[in-house]
Amino acid sequence: MCDDFTVVEEDAALKAMGVSRRDFAGLAAGAGLATIAASPAYAAAGVVEKAVSIPTGDGQCDGFLYHPATGTHPGIIVWPDIAGLRDAYKLWAKRLAGEGYSVLVVNHYYRTAKAPLLATMAEWRTPAGAEKLKPAIAALNPALITKDAAAFVAFLDKQPSVSKTRGLGAAGHCMTGSYTVRAAAVAPGRVKACASLHGGGLVDDKPDGVIALIPKTKASFLFAIAQNDDARAPGDKDALKKACAAAGRPAEVEVFHADHGWTTLDAPSYNKEEAERAWTRMTALFAKL
Repeated sequence: MCDDFTVVEEDAALKAMGVSRRDFAGLAAGAGLATIAASPAYAAAGVVEKAVSIPTGDGQCDGFLYHPATGTHPGIIVWPDIAGLRDAYKLWAKRLAGEGYSVLVVNHYYRTAKAPLLATMAEWRTPAGAEKLKPAIAALNPALITKDAAAFVAFLDKQPSVSKTRGLGAAGHCMTGSYTVRAAAVAPGRVKACASLHGGGLVDDKPDGVIALIPKTKASFLFAIAQNDDARAPGDKDALKKACAAAGRPAEVEVFHADHGWTTLDAPSYNKEEAERAWTRMTALFAKL
């Protein structure tokens, strides 16, 4: 989870790279993402991009829908990390669409403001960025997240680019890793594959927590855990494995050799090698939809 421990670790990573947090913020917003976008993996030729507004019952959630220009494809809901919907996640969603999916990436903070609230992950580590996100984070709770997930499923099922005969998938990062399980629990007939990437808040004994919700799903799972998150809570991976096994849900639970945020393109902890390995595991999961 993104917390004070993660800040210390990120600062150490930046020091090793020889850049300050301020310099990294500029790099991530500018040349860094531009370089990634120009790489073959992120070319995503023939992908259609459309800004969308999703009715939720609490207003209109802004987001983007990406899909191949022709045909119907499994739908995927993508939740960004704690810093919200921004260019890094639009690029990530576009790449996923290029592999044959209709991808909806959402602004989970829509009740507070339209995206982007922040331009980069590094910005949220500044006092101003943290203050800007504080009311947006406070405006969310499990009931609202579940309500939103149901709305996103309904929205995808109305899109011409989404296959109605194949299941939906969900991917969440950081604080939103748990949102994928909520989606699978609220729409078990539709959400069939969930990927939690360095997810936070996955293990507790709450009646509406992830562990309690897994038996209510009909999905397969990938829980990709950061090595520093595992070091702080080494029992979480075992609790997830136990819960999935007891519910008869297929699950891959693995600790990756990278720190929290390693799949996020503009994060100080971004680790290309391990990010690509997680990508391969995630797309193998979604290929079964």
